[in-house]
Amino acid sequence: VRDNKSKSKPELREKEGRMRRGKAWEIIRKRNAFKSKGLDLIKILQSEITHQLSSPCFQDNPSDSSGDFTLEWDAPHSQDVVLRKKCDTGEEVAVSAVLGSYLDTGGTYPRRVNMKVCIKKAGLSSLLQFDCSVLDISYGDPELNITSAHYLPSRSSIGRRYYTAPLFRDLDPDLQAAFKKYLEAKGIGQTLMSFLQQHMHKKEETQYVNWLQKLQEMVS
Repeated sequence: VRDNKSKSKPELREKEGRMRRGKAWEIIRKRNAFKSKGLDLIKILQSEITHQLSSPCFQDNPSDSSGDFTLEWDAPHSQDVVLRKKCDTGEEVAVSAVLGSYLDTGGTYPRRVNMKVCIKKAGLSSLLQFDCSVLDISYGDPELNITSAHYLPSRSSIGRRYYTAPLFRDLDPDLQAAFKKYLEAKGIGQTLMSFLQQHMHKKEETQYVNWLQKLQEMVS
């Protein structure tokens, strides 16, 4: 039997050529496989985009009013919004909102809206901050859920050195009810909550379609 040293140059060249062709076909095979998977992804993305555009859940709903609040911040790329109003009594009320977790309540809007409500009295540096969420309960009116209430000496005073009060649910029930009425008096009522539910879900729906379209551009 002849070893490689005893093989002729044409034989060696032929063997090397077969090896190169084999590697080339393997590369082509892998590229075709990746391309096939990419086409599957493109088709699925296009199908999802078409479905979202043809059957939107919230886009066709007429927009609700935000009441006395002005929509101050609502950037297309941002998940949150900021609204402000000035009360007749002189307080400034700022509300920041973002969509939260999914609910299992059977309502129109599947996700809760998380809010921070800050109330500042003119001439004072201190403010009240309430952490809240808006829930849609079985197609009824939106429900306000307060999770915490804070007194802050100033806007920059958030930190562990300041007393933050007990959990809201541990407060006396009459005090909890009084806080809710206080927020309602400052405009945190059905009008604002309905607006935020609708607006935030429409915003998320638009952002989801934009995200799908950007993915499609990247993989096409």
